[in-house]
Amino acid sequence: MINQELYDAILKGNAKQAHAATEAAIAAGAAPMELIQGSMVPAMDEVGRLFEAEEFFVPELLLAGRAMKAAMELLKPLLSASGQEMAARVIIGTVKGDLHDIGKNIVASMLEGGGFEVIDLGADVSPETFIAAIAERKPQIVCMSALLTVTMPAMKLTIDALKTSGLRGQVKVLVGGAPVTMEYAKEIGADGYSENASGAVGLVKALLAGA
Repeated sequence: MINQELYDAILKGNAKQAHAATEAAIAAGAAPMELIQGSMVPAMDEVGRLFEAEEFFVPELLLAGRAMKAAMELLKPLLSASGQEMAARVIIGTVKGDLHDIGKNIVASMLEGGGFEVIDLGADVSPETFIAAIAERKPQIVCMSALLTVTMPAMKLTIDALKTSGLRGQVKVLVGGAPVTMEYAKEIGADGYSENASGAVGLVKALLAGA
């Protein structure tokens, strides 16, 4: 069942309202996973739809992501305590040499809003850091971002490092970023490519469903 107040708060990008609505819902006995699947995922789906329709732009995406995170901060401890897990675990980062993180942050927020557990490694992430995080956290999906043509080769280096470490078969690798193309993704052996944040969420769902 949808919690309209929480849904509206995320859509408006109002973090304070999202936090308050989540607090009130928990106090009224709402189950954390019910709030995520019933209100937060639909709200972020709608944010993605509005972005694709060019009714929302990057600022709205960032604000919606922030509001969703404000709600998630209250729910994460409750999920852990109840032993419930998110749909899947995703590791995300901007590759070595690249300090751009706005696009990566939007994708991370949209994925969290889509019901996934997201481990954000930040920007300028070396292949070794990706490998260590994958070995430790055992995600199903790894997302890499590059915003500069000169840092794109770091994507291939990371995929090669995954192969060398024997971890490549355990994860699906998605790549994205302004200079990245579907052709490049195929060339370096990635499992998928998306040109925008809402597309990335759909791609993750499709890969997990075995599409």
